[in-house]
Amino acid sequence: MPTAAPGSPSAAPVAPVAPVAPVAPVAHGDIRHDWRREEIEALFRQPFNDLLFQAHTVHRRYFDPNEVQVSTLLSIKTGACPEDCAYCPQSTRYDTGLEAEKLMEVEQVLEQARAAAASGATRFCMGAAWRSPKNRDMPYVVAMVKGVKELGLESCMTLGMLTQAQARELADAGLDYYNHNLDTSPEFYGDIITTRTYEDRLDTLGHVRDAGMKICSGGIVGMGEEQGDRAGLLQQLANLPVHPESVPINMLVRVEGTPLADEADLDPFEFIRTIAVARILMPASHVRLSAGREEMNEQMHALAYFAGANSIFYGEKLLTTPNPGANKDMALFARLGIAPEARDVAHAPQNPDPRFYNAAAH
Repeated sequence: MPTAAPGSPSAAPVAPVAPVAPVAPVAHGDIRHDWRREEIEALFRQPFNDLLFQAHTVHRRYFDPNEVQVSTLLSIKTGACPEDCAYCPQSTRYDTGLEAEKLMEVEQVLEQARAAAASGATRFCMGAAWRSPKNRDMPYVVAMVKGVKELGLESCMTLGMLTQAQARELADAGLDYYNHNLDTSPEFYGDIITTRTYEDRLDTLGHVRDAGMKICSGGIVGMGEEQGDRAGLLQQLANLPVHPESVPINMLVRVEGTPLADEADLDPFEFIRTIAVARILMPASHVRLSAGREEMNEQMHALAYFAGANSIFYGEKLLTTPNPGANKDMALFARLGIAPEARDVAHAPQNPDPRFYNAAAH
C-alpha cells in the first residue's frame, strides 16, 4: 500500500535505506528500450535530491525546461461504459451519480475546440467512454478529427480498443495522437480491471503505431499498488519498440461509488519520484502531469515540472473530474517563469545550460 504523506498522523517510521549508486544519465540521443526492472527500482530508491537532479539534467537535454505543453481534454461521450476499471466513475457497474450522455454532435465538439485554441491550447483531446468504437460511430469521430485539424490544433483521441482497420481510418483522417493507457504493471493489473487483458491494451498500441499515429500512453498511481508496480508500468512503456510520444502520469482521483473510493493517499514525494523516473527512462517523450492535479498544491506542481513533467491538461474539467482552472495554471506559470510550449517546437533547447551537461558528464 502507498506510504502515508510525511508528517501525517498515519505515517509509519521509515527504516533507513542504504544509498544506491545513481544509474548513469542517458547520453543525448541514447534512448534505450532494454530497461531491467532492477535498474528502474534502483532509480526509485535513490535519495530524492539525486533522483531529481538526474531527471532534470536529462530533461534539459531534450526540452526547454521552462516550457510546458498545454492541451485540452473534452469528453465527447460520457458514461455507460461496460468495463469494470476500479477507478472509473464512467463504468455502468458502479453507482457514482454520473449521468450518461450520448456522443456529442460534431459541431458541438468543434465549438469546444475553437474555445480551446482561443485560450492557448495547442492540442485538443477527445475522449469517449467506450470499450471500443462501433463502426457506426467512426464517421462522426473522423469528422471531429478533420474539423480539429482545420483549426490548426494537434488532435488526440481515446476511444477504447481499436481494430487495425479503425486505427488506419483515424490515421487517414489525420489524427495525430491516440491515447490508450496501460494503467499499471502487468502484475497488479488484474486487481484493477478484468474486462480486458493487458495484451489487449498492448495490441491497440501496436495497431496505432502500425497505422502511423503517435502514441499517448501512461498510467495511474495511488491505486494501492507497490513501488515495484510503478517501476513495472514504466518498464512496459520504456521498452516499447518506440517510446510513447506522450506519457500521462495520473494520480488516482477517488470517486464515491467506485471500488477505490477509500484508497489511502499516495505519498506526494512518491508521485514526484514516478515523474522523475519516467523522464529518465523516456527522455524525448512529453511527460504529462495529468489527473489528480486538483489535489496538488503549487509546490507539488513546481516539483513535478522540475522533475521533468512538461505537459498538462488545461481547463476546469478532466473528462468527468475537476481540474485546476485555466487562470490558476497561467498564474503559476507566470510565477515560475514557464511559458506554454508552441506547437512543433524542437525538443532540444537552443542554448542549453552547460553546467548541467558538465555535471552529467562527470
